[in-house]
Amino acid sequence: MKYSNVAKGTFISRLNRFIANCEINGESQICHVKNTGRCKELFVEGATVYLQKSDNPKRKTLYDLIAVQKGDRLINIDSQIVNSVALEYMPALFDDISLIKPECKYGNSRFDIYLETKNDKIFIECKGVTLEKDGVARFPDAPTERGVKHLKELQKAIAEGYKAFVLFVIQMDNISHFEPNKETHPEFAEELKNAQKNGVTVLAYNCTVTPEEIKIQNKVKVVL
Repeated sequence: MKYSNVAKGTFISRLNRFIANCEINGESQICHVKNTGRCKELFVEGATVYLQKSDNPKRKTLYDLIAVQKGDRLINIDSQIVNSVALEYMPALFDDISLIKPECKYGNSRFDIYLETKNDKIFIECKGVTLEKDGVARFPDAPTERGVKHLKELQKAIAEGYKAFVLFVIQMDNISHFEPNKETHPEFAEELKNAQKNGVTVLAYNCTVTPEEIKIQNKVKVVL
């Protein structure tokens, strides 16, 4: 997936979950943050950031914050693009796709992707990963009851004859492996183990990230 109208800036502060103050071309700008997670290790004063300028001059926030430079690693933080990146990759993951639908309702959940192949009906839940430490990617960076619910619903789908996947899209490169963030949300980590035991396929892929693009690259080892 590609971005247009990307500008380089400097992070100043995060005002709330949705709004940050950044310096762009020497001017302070109030910007929309496209990620409601904590991202405390990324949103550090003075960090280099990349922002997409809106085509709508009437918007209250003219820029969307989409990526942050952390050391020598560029991390895409746009949670709204994760499903699109995953959809783009589906033909490489599955052969003979006959039907593919985003945002498909099942039970009390709405899964990110539903697809059908010659032999299978498949639900896929996608999770964007921006948390990294020492080359290890972790999810979540904040407790996610919604994430636990999705894992339980995927297991129900397995019991009803569907195939089910949870796909962790790691929004950066050069990752040694992925693991659930047990310290932040032990219940999610435990439910992810249960899901795998009950037939849900757990996948993680890292991405090639530039200021203007994010694209799934390589499969990453999952350690539960």
